[in-house]
Amino acid sequence: MGLMTPEQYKDSLRDGRTVYYRGEKVNDVTEHPVIGVAVEHAAIDYRMGHDSAERKLAVIDGPTGPYSRYYEIPRTPDDLLRRSSLIERATTLGGTLVTLVKEIGTDALFSLRLVAAHTDKTHATQYLPRVEKFHAYCRDNDLAVAVAQTDAKGDRSKGPTDQIHPDYYVHVVAEDDDGITLRGAKVHTSVSTNTHEIIVLPTRNLRTGEEAYAVACAVPANAPGLTMLASGYGGRKGNTFENPISTQHKMMETLTVFEDVKVPWDRVFLNGEVDMAGPLAKTFVEFHRFTAVSYKLPLVDLFVGASHLMAEYNGILRAGHVRDKLAKLISYAQICRGMTREAAREAKVIDEIAVPNAELINIAKLHFATNYHQALAWVQDIAGGLLVTGPSDEDLQEPKIKKLVDAYFSTNEASATDRLRLMNLIAEITTNDFAGYQAVLAIHAEGSIEAEKMTIWRNHDVKPSMEYAKRLAGI
Repeated sequence: MGLMTPEQYKDSLRDGRTVYYRGEKVNDVTEHPVIGVAVEHAAIDYRMGHDSAERKLAVIDGPTGPYSRYYEIPRTPDDLLRRSSLIERATTLGGTLVTLVKEIGTDALFSLRLVAAHTDKTHATQYLPRVEKFHAYCRDNDLAVAVAQTDAKGDRSKGPTDQIHPDYYVHVVAEDDDGITLRGAKVHTSVSTNTHEIIVLPTRNLRTGEEAYAVACAVPANAPGLTMLASGYGGRKGNTFENPISTQHKMMETLTVFEDVKVPWDRVFLNGEVDMAGPLAKTFVEFHRFTAVSYKLPLVDLFVGASHLMAEYNGILRAGHVRDKLAKLISYAQICRGMTREAAREAKVIDEIAVPNAELINIAKLHFATNYHQALAWVQDIAGGLLVTGPSDEDLQEPKIKKLVDAYFSTNEASATDRLRLMNLIAEITTNDFAGYQAVLAIHAEGSIEAEKMTIWRNHDVKPSMEYAKRLAGI
């Protein structure tokens, strides 16, 4: 089929999928006042493929025709660097919000390739040919693919089989000659309302007796029995003056419910191999944390640019404490960028697939997450209280009130309108619904802070440092 146009992408989503938003069934996700914004935002990935200025980065001209670079299997550190650049560029076009309709799905495909190859060797299964076939299908048809990994979990202190009912974790409830049947629910499924396929992955290590929960597979978004309960920030009515990002860009999350969903065998990539569930979950997370920090870069760059511009507008750029905060914001952004690039350069090639350096990408993600709220405070401090007390768009539409606003909110460096526009942009990223969404993502998305710390501890080779200490101590 080749590269879809944005219009073809939107048309392809009118497929009878079962989606609910705030208690109401959504008949057409492309026309919904909230989810439709997410669809338009996700179309960025498809626009880039047809934009001469973006095509070189976004598209690969393969032997059978052009395809999205997201589907390129990273073989070298340079491949990972280009992937990071593509994600960063798409996010910049998306107003600091990543599209994820191809990014997250291909993260899963790369991890499935690696783990399927190992599973086939150790369990005499035939999963890798299925993964390769599905990868080619998505690539050649230019599909958008979501990932459903995080189970509802119930009581977090208990495993899947110890819950009050078995469906807190997605599991296989039946098998026959045609395939498997799934039941259960996944939470935090990003962009699923506007993708074509949903890859199901395990969320944790599993043990003997939990074979039914060791499942990975691919399910069409309109599969019978699949229901998506959508949520998202910025559901209230807004305008582009006061909400410059969230009125134009959006990403939906869903509670993704599987009620006896049938999955054909050629779409099953793990089924009962409990020893492979944890490695698959972890391998996906390392690819996805690399994607995650790549798409955080435009946001931390915006912290720097908006703060510097506001300091100019407010006439405080020469103040020592302001320059101190700006220097710290610049350091925050550049450490995130540098660690991400270094994770690519120090990639480990496994079975001809370049995997981002787990230690370094987790350090990058930990640095981003643990410093995020302090960065918000620096930006808010530089901007000032107008972030929450400034005039509205309606005030500027009334000539008499606008005259007062112009008189009292202009500065030597900026008109009142420009100053307020910048204030509203900073409010979007630090104080309102969109800001709250981003703040929670910083802590919980792509794995928790504690998971990142544990991964760093497990991956760091501490022996050389210990030997160095012993030598200097005379031990």
